[in-house]
Amino acid sequence: MAFGLPANRRAARAPAPGRWIGIIEGYRVLVTVMRLTIIDRDQSVSFVAPGHGSKVLTAACSQRPADLAGLLDAAESYDADLIRYVRDGLATFDEHNTPDRYDAIHARLSADPPARTPPFRVVDDVTRAASVQPAGAGLILYNLPAQRIVQVQNSYSTILRRDRGRIRTSGRPTRRLYRYELPGDWSLVP
Repeated sequence: MAFGLPANRRAARAPAPGRWIGIIEGYRVLVTVMRLTIIDRDQSVSFVAPGHGSKVLTAACSQRPADLAGLLDAAESYDADLIRYVRDGLATFDEHNTPDRYDAIHARLSADPPARTPPFRVVDDVTRAASVQPAGAGLILYNLPAQRIVQVQNSYSTILRRDRGRIRTSGRPTRRLYRYELPGDWSLVP
């Protein structure tokens, strides 16, 4: 699945609030989305992703990642396309924004609704405010140093300490399942 807007933006009708236009094998589909924000010791990043991304990141947390890179590496085996979208988005952020000059991301955050914002690094008050603004079905914070997952707002699917999900390939769920259980020292709020 290619995440984001279709190539011909004008041809697509605006999706309902909390929905995202994605492409699966050439067909436009609507996907429920939510904002996911990851905090590690050195940085924070935020992005809007399909709702199943919350379970993917939670499963990755069960592997005790030390930082953002470790979390993304762990999550890649569950949904490689989602993780590629996040990494590519952060690379684009780095190309268009420089320290003390964040005009590009500020313009995107002010022009686009939350469900349409690209992945970004939290670098100032503007990006910090956007990183805690729910999109679509909600907002979930993954605080790696505190080993805490905070479901600020979640109308998609409650995150459980122990669960399973479908491995995705090319944006589509497969028959293969992954299972996870958060370690006892991780807290899940609420």
